[in-house]
Amino acid sequence: MKRLFWSVQTALFYLFTLAAAAIPGSLIPPAGKAIGGLMALFLRKRRGIAVDNIRRALPFMTKHPDWTCPLDAPEAIARELFRHLGISLLEVSRLYHGGGDAIIGNVEIRGRENFEHARTRHKGIIFVTGHCGNWELMALAFARAYDEPVSVVARRQNNPYLNVMVEKMRLHYRNTVIYKDGGLRQMLGVLKKGGIIGILADQAVFPEDGALIDVLGRKAWASKAPVIIGRKTGAALIPIFIHREGCRNVITLYPEYELGSDTSEQGVQRDVQALSRYVENFAVAHPSEWYWVHRRWKRAGEPSC
Repeated sequence: MKRLFWSVQTALFYLFTLAAAAIPGSLIPPAGKAIGGLMALFLRKRRGIAVDNIRRALPFMTKHPDWTCPLDAPEAIARELFRHLGISLLEVSRLYHGGGDAIIGNVEIRGRENFEHARTRHKGIIFVTGHCGNWELMALAFARAYDEPVSVVARRQNNPYLNVMVEKMRLHYRNTVIYKDGGLRQMLGVLKKGGIIGILADQAVFPEDGALIDVLGRKAWASKAPVIIGRKTGAALIPIFIHREGCRNVITLYPEYELGSDTSEQGVQRDVQALSRYVENFAVAHPSEWYWVHRRWKRAGEPSC
């Protein structure tokens, strides 16, 4: 019965992406906002999580120097978030069906010198990022711009048929996917050859796999993987993010993060905290483009929504 449900779910989603890919490029923003509004209406539980997360983070964000958002109500920010997700969904649909050249061609890359400098070390590069902006587009746009494949570390979809669809899109421009379950050896292999791996390090992990840090004014568990792998391989840690500016997307590469010399648990925690600040700063500067719908603070001693 579960396989039948998965098959129907995947077929419906495929038909949606087919229709979405046929939407003219000029209509993607308004159509995406409309679809995002429907998503907010039907995904009430996820919308509730987003509103609660934003409400708890607002006291911290409004005091942050990067805060410029004119919206001050959690519901308003959540509404803009779903509109952004709707636009991203249409962009991803076009990418999946091979019609995303115009979208990718309209992506601006800033901080190229930071990537170029890190590449001269020939020890591999770890892109540290989060569920920010259209993160799927970021990997594809970067790979095409530099003709450098990115091995994206991802979690398998619960629906295996849907996973095949998502994987097909992620494999464009010679990119590869490394699944978290048992993927460490693959990651080390890519870095040993001087390649690039991308890690989305902004979701809650189990205590045994993470460090307890501050995220937007609250305690949260964060993955130690980028720090541990960086220490083991000597690979450069480059924070990278994508955000919208009008009708285009902008990728920003930050200077390489230098790991501290303290290899104790406290030292690792400090590095994890420092890397998390990049995601935190993004969420403050672009509050409607961070994925507030996940339970970022679970298992950290606070009640969930």
